[in-house]
Amino acid sequence: MPDTSLVIEMKGICTAFGSHVVHKDLELDVRRGEILAIAGGSGSGKSVLLREMTLLQRPDSGTVRLFGEDTVALDRAQGIALRRRWGVMFQKGGLFSALTVRENVGLPLREHSALDSALIDEIADWKLSLTGLPAEASLKRPDELSGGMLKRASLARAIALDPELLFLDEPTSGLDPASAAGVDALILQTHALYGLTIVMITHDLDLLWQVADRVAVLGEGRVLAIDSMAALAHVQHPIVQGYFADARRAKAGPAVAAEAPWKTS
Repeated sequence: MPDTSLVIEMKGICTAFGSHVVHKDLELDVRRGEILAIAGGSGSGKSVLLREMTLLQRPDSGTVRLFGEDTVALDRAQGIALRRRWGVMFQKGGLFSALTVRENVGLPLREHSALDSALIDEIADWKLSLTGLPAEASLKRPDELSGGMLKRASLARAIALDPELLFLDEPTSGLDPASAAGVDALILQTHALYGLTIVMITHDLDLLWQVADRVAVLGEGRVLAIDSMAALAHVQHPIVQGYFADARRAKAGPAVAAEAPWKTS
């Protein structure tokens, strides 16, 4: 019987592209209501894992259960219904350049509801206001927004259908520290407002420390460790230690990195 405390269950996941093995017997559970971050070095399979979670790609073998449903057994209609239960905030926004911000946010409602156009516009404006965007931003095109505003607009579209599960792909990438801090706060606010389960891919140490309940570190084709950041500081696996030391060094510079808690002597 499916464990109702889990939103995502991945068991024995194996994924390869030709001779290149990305995942080998990977296992990962996402608990209902938590904020789980997925971290790891370049090529560790973070983006592939996200595509498998969102049904954009199937692993070569293994089981992916979402909301207790075995995704391999779903027919097309069941797959569409399941996808309506989550939203995705894409790394580069993923908004359509020919549409206004309001039209972008309202698009999921036009596709998946019978609401009239005026009501959809009202809902889109409300979702945008929840992300902190000013009212005038709704009539702009995506390329007229700053990086931080674009992230907020993308989040507004991701929550348009009031999802139970939210995927965030590098939500603070490319932002200055002040804008990134604003997105950190927005994620926590959205989580508290909707009671969502959130899965995010990120290498942002501030986001990992301040927002994530647990962090799953990928490497060697599997989840090497999964715990709070405070607990991961004491994990002895060299890839886990090396990843956070490198990430801290890249963010803060050699002088600060030398004092990092990940450093062992």
